[in-house]
Amino acid sequence: MLLTPPGVYRPQSDSQMLARAVAVSGRARGAVLDLGTGTGTVALAAARCGAGAVTAVDLSRRAVLAARVNARLHRTALTVHRGDLFGPVDGRRFDLVTANPPYVPSHTDRLVRYRRARSWDGGRDGRAVIDRICDGVAAHLGPGGALLMVHSAVSGVQASLDRLAAAGLAVRVADRSRIPLGPVMRARTALHEARGLVEPGAADEELVVIEAVRGS
Repeated sequence: MLLTPPGVYRPQSDSQMLARAVAVSGRARGAVLDLGTGTGTVALAAARCGAGAVTAVDLSRRAVLAARVNARLHRTALTVHRGDLFGPVDGRRFDLVTANPPYVPSHTDRLVRYRRARSWDGGRDGRAVIDRICDGVAAHLGPGGALLMVHSAVSGVQASLDRLAAAGLAVRVADRSRIPLGPVMRARTALHEARGLVEPGAADEELVVIEAVRGS
C-alpha cells in the first residue's frame, strides 16, 4: 500500500504498466531517475529491481512528501527532489530514466500548476510535457542508458518515437495495452472526438511504453 494524500496522483493502470516494464526490461541498475514520481510507485519498483541509487522528482510539494513517506514505509532509499523535470538533476546522467507524464489532451495549452489536474493535463495535443522529456532526456542518459515512458496513444505514439529518434536514441514500443477509459478521458470524450483523437463512441484507449536507448 502507498500513501496517496489529496492532490497527489493515485497510481493507476499507466503507473502499473510502467513499473512492470521497468522490471521486465532488466534496466533498473546503477542510477535511476523517475520523473513526475507522484507517490513514488515507479521509483520504488526500480529500487526493488536492484537499482543502485534512485532519484525521484516531482513539481508537487505533496507528491514529494508522499514519495518520501512511502520510501520510509517500504524501507527503501529514495532521494526525492521538488522541481520541474530535469531541473533538479542538471548535469547528471542516469542508466535509466522513467516517466509517466501528464498526457491527456486538454482544452488549452495553458497547464495548471497548483491543482490536481496538473497530474494529467498535457495541453491541446497532450504533448506539452512529453515533448520536453523527449527533447531533454538524451542529455541525461549515460552510455547505454534508456528512457521508459508511458502515455496514451491518443497523445501520438509516432510523434514520440520520431522526436526521440531525432535526439539520437534507438526507439521502440516496449509494451502496449488496451484499458477502459478512465474518468478524465471519459469526461473529455466529446472534446477528443471533435478533434479526431478518438473514434466516436470509444470506450477504451491504448497505453504504450516507449523505450529509447542511448548508444554505448
